[in-house]
Amino acid sequence: MILNILWMILLGLIVGWIAKTIVPGSAQLGWVSTGLLGIAGGWVGGTLGSLVFSPHHFDITPPIKHSFLGALVGAVILLLIYKSVAGRGTKV
Repeated sequence: MILNILWMILLGLIVGWIAKTIVPGSAQLGWVSTGLLGIAGGWVGGTLGSLVFSPHHFDITPPIKHSFLGALVGAVILLLIYKSVAGRGTKV
């Protein structure tokens, strides 16, 4: 149980860092935010993967069996959404 959590945090940090290097522009995210981006990206990528590819088992709980590529795609999607929302500043 503890090893699974540590592995998820490590994978989240790696995936979040790679997603930050793929998406153009500078993302001002620290270590914790990068890890959370990767973990949330794994959830988004796993959920999208379970919807797109068969068998279609949609569940509310985060998918545990997600691939590295799915986590990376999900993290890039989340980072692009974050940049589009955070980039909306009031320009005078």
